[in-house]
Amino acid sequence: MTTPRKTTLIGRVGGFFDLVGSAAAVAGAVENGRSPSSRHLKTLGIDPDQFRSIGKF
Repeated sequence: MTTPRKTTLIGRVGGFFDLVGSAAAVAGAVENGRSPSSRHLKTLGIDPDQFRSIGKF
């Protein structure tokens, strides 16, 4: 079931900015040698446990 927020144009635009913000946060964390937050990874559809199993973090 879709949430009411996602069905409106404003909700979709907000979701887009959430996605872009998470991508920037994850990229910045990786670039600086830090582990990205689980929330940002989940927003991007990445399993945090799988991401951390890569071995760099």
